[in-house]
Parts: sequence; structure tokens; C-alpha cells
Amino acid sequence: MNDTLRAGVIGLGMIGGGVAVSLARSGRVPAVYDVRHDAAVDLAGVPGPLGSPAEVAETSDVVMVAVVNADQAREVIDGEDGLLRAARPGLTVVLLATVALPVVHELAALCAEHGVGFLDCGVTPGDKAAENGMVAILGGERETVAEALPVLEDWAKKVVHCGLPGAGMATKIARNVVTYGSWRTVAEAAALVRAAGVDPARLAEVIDTADPEGRTLLQLLGMQDAGGVLPEAVGRQIEPLMTKDLGAASDLAAALGVQAPLVETVRTQARRTLQLDAEPSPAPAKDDVHAYGLHMMDQAYGPGFSSAVQDGSDPFTTETVDYLFAQVWGREGLSVRDRRLLTLGVAATVGRPELVQIIANGALVNGELSADQLRESVLHLALYTGWCKATASHTGVTAAIDAHTAAQPPTAQEQK
Repeated sequence: MNDTLRAGVIGLGMIGGGVAVSLARSGRVPAVYDVRHDAAVDLAGVPGPLGSPAEVAETSDVVMVAVVNADQAREVIDGEDGLLRAARPGLTVVLLATVALPVVHELAALCAEHGVGFLDCGVTPGDKAAENGMVAILGGERETVAEALPVLEDWAKKVVHCGLPGAGMATKIARNVVTYGSWRTVAEAAALVRAAGVDPARLAEVIDTADPEGRTLLQLLGMQDAGGVLPEAVGRQIEPLMTKDLGAASDLAAALGVQAPLVETVRTQARRTLQLDAEPSPAPAKDDVHAYGLHMMDQAYGPGFSSAVQDGSDPFTTETVDYLFAQVWGREGLSVRDRRLLTLGVAATVGRPELVQIIANGALVNGELSADQLRESVLHLALYTGWCKATASHTGVTAAIDAHTAAQPPTAQEQK
């Protein structure tokens, strides 16, 4: 059955013509149609076009429709001489044109009325169609996919079934967003380096060498869970670096007089990208002293830090939460960052590396101090607390930086 399935192709442009050539090379010579009578002249192994789509339907089991737009797809499938005029139950129509999802569902319903199977099939890259080099991105019923698969595999290097009708088209459209969005990214990046006196070819060399398989492009998807959710802890870790680097790009563009609207958009949307844009839970009222103290403890040392003392009922723990954090750290006279630096200085004087580590970790988690700034703090404190006590500060800061770095998602280079 696999060998006897007959293939048809309608539309012999770059994609449809390439599909027809690949089918012919595979030994499944297709029946073809195109409004241009000489469309197959330069297509190796492909016969001349038949007189109408209906004639293709009469001699085919699986027909690829590679037209340009929705109106052409409607005409070819349901027009006066369209496929459905001569279709018999069991025929499968595979739409290769990129059209809106409502059109996909409309055409799928028309085919179903005639007992004809329908698959929406995005394809990429189009310039590899004649070399069995495209990916077929399918939407449709699993049974229909299985029936058409032998023909699809004769012209596609890989067939990816994405789901029910419309799923293939949605995936192809999303793929186009990645493609054209990355083009805009490259255009702005090239403009930046060119304005800085750098040959963009050097930028391409760096990217090709550091990330030859393009893993960074899809790294965000790899960090998300099965439901498409990026863990909050990961987002919080990435955000300071992301905003810092994009801020540097924005500053460079301004200094060089380069228009970089995408940089600004990505920078301002960083929290949404990292799924950190949800409205934060409102802080407890200050008159709920204990709850507010726990809230300020998390503000000082990172989300979840207060969980270790929430059930504490001894006097020292109670006063730590209700007085130290609710009434001192919670005052408006100094920022949390200001109070952290003061506390870091005190911890350095007592030579307690574990306390220094807690304070330094809070600075890293909240993005208030970078690793380099914390290291600089150790050197500064050494001259005031003494070199021996500074060793404890160095130990605590180093432990915090190492733990924070280890929790970061791996880079594309590290994943290799």
C-alpha cells in the first residue's frame, strides 16, 4: 500500500515544485497542476501539468496544495474545477500554504463533508524543498497523518505531527515569528557593532563559534516546565543579568546614535519574558506586626527565607520578627539595600562567615549587589575590621556567590 499510494501536487512554485521533484526522485512521480502550462519544464522528473485540480484528484491519493494565499486555496480545493469536484472518499488534501487558522478549519470542514482527509502542513525551509530537505509541520487527525505518511516522507526529511487540525499552521506561524524576530535582532545587533567600528562578520564569527547549533535561541523553552512555566527562582536569577546587559546595549545605542527599538522593547518587557510580571502579593498591613515582619524578612533575604521561623514561638524569634524586621527593617528612612550594607559591616566585625553568607545571598537574590561589588566590599571591610576577620567575610561572600552561580541555568556553551 505504501508503494502504491499516488501523489499529486498543485502549485509548482519554489515549494510545490521542489516537493514534486523530491517525490519524483523518490520514485513516486506526482500528478501535477499549475496555472502556468510550462511550470514543470525545469523540474527534473516531473510530468507536464494536468488540466485542472479535479484531474489531479482523479489520479491521486494524497494531494499537496502549495498555493500562495487563502483565496487560491479555496479555489483549488472547492472551486468549479477544484479537488472536491472529483474527490472520492479516502483522498487526503495536504495544505502547504500559510493561511489563518479560521481558513484551516473552514477548508477542513469542507473536506470532511466530502469524506476527504485534510492536513494543514507548514513547511520549512522552503529553499530545500527539491532536496528532501524540509520539515513538514502537521495538524490533523492521527489516522489521516498515518495514511498520508509514506507520501510525506518521500519529500520531507522530518514529519512532525503537532496535534489536531490547525496545530501545524499555528506551529509554522510561531516558527515564522522566531525567524523574522531573530532577523530584526540581528539587524539591530549588526547596526550596533558597525557603528562601533566592528565588522559584523566578526559578530557572526563569535556567534557561530560560541553557539554553533543555535541552542541559545531556544534556551528559554528548555528552562520551562511541561506547562510552559518558567520557575520563578530561575526568572529572578536571570533578571538582573538580563536587564543589566540590555541596559548596556541601550546605552551603547544611544552613545552611537543607533536606533534600537527592539532592544528597548525587550528591556522593558524583561519581566514579562521571564514570567515575573504577575502582580506581586500585597504586603501585609503594618498593624499585623508578625505577618509584616515575616514579609520584611523575605524582602531582606529572599523569597521563602521566613519559612524557617514562621512557627517559632520563643521570645527571641518573636522579637526578631516583630521588632527587628517589622519595626526596624520596615522603616522608611533607609532602603533594604542600605540596611543590608550596614548589617554586612557588622557581620564582618564579628567574623561570622555563615552570617555574611546569608546577607550576601540576599543581595544577590534581590539584585542589589553584584558578585564583583560584594568582593569589593570584602576588600573595603578588611581595612576596617582587620585582615583576619576579613577572611571570614571573604569565606561567607565566596560561598554565597558560588551557591548563587550554581543555581543559575546553564549557558548554551555549558550544555554542550
